[in-house]
Amino acid sequence: MTTLVGIILTYNESRHITDCIEALRFCDQIVVFDSFSTDDTMSHALWAGVQLVQHPFENYALQRNAALEAVKDVADWVLFVDADERVTEALANEVRKVIEKAGNVVGFRIPRHNFIFGKLTKGAGWYPDYQTRLLRVGKARFDPARPVHEVALLDGDLGTLENPFIHYNYQDVAQFAEKQRRYAAHDAKTLLEQGVLVKPHHYITQPLRHFWWRFVTLKGYQDGLHGLHLSLLMARYTYRKYRLLAAMQTRKK
Repeated sequence: MTTLVGIILTYNESRHITDCIEALRFCDQIVVFDSFSTDDTMSHALWAGVQLVQHPFENYALQRNAALEAVKDVADWVLFVDADERVTEALANEVRKVIEKAGNVVGFRIPRHNFIFGKLTKGAGWYPDYQTRLLRVGKARFDPARPVHEVALLDGDLGTLENPFIHYNYQDVAQFAEKQRRYAAHDAKTLLEQGVLVKPHHYITQPLRHFWWRFVTLKGYQDGLHGLHLSLLMARYTYRKYRLLAAMQTRKK
């Protein structure tokens, strides 16, 4: 029988970890791969009776690769689940079904239903939000050149599942803004390395383009005022990204 290991990457996830573990009970083994949490994440994991592994965090791609390495001798397939995600019964059944007859497929991408500020969000780019998380051990790894928004590299074919993760994404605007600030800094650094030069009109045109892309092209309008709010927040993130890029270029000079 094919062995499936569920892996949860954690750092200070005491709020979510127990429910996430319970949703993975269909797996043959569950591993909490923790980057030295300072809250009671570890005690919750131990109380739940799952395996706990601690590993220093450098970036998401390397952390996932380290987790794959840790289970290579006991797992045929791995399902990566973030602590704020839940696997539904329908998704669990689909996962079990596809790994038994995967053939040349060595990885499956899974859509996500994102709940942002407590609301299911299907427009503005938050659905289907595919995540390649179901992987055949020994045939998949994550690109170390993509430390954020990590990308799976597969030695075989990619499949797509129908049933989504439930993702309890940003709880409030403060959490959203804090994470987007980190993304803005990372993306500005990437643009700097690519040699992109900031021009004065970028502070207006780039946020406007991003808003149009989110709200119109990606149908953020379908989520009403919620979609409008998110599209405006992402336009603000784009403005911040170009401000940071300009500051980096000034320092470099």
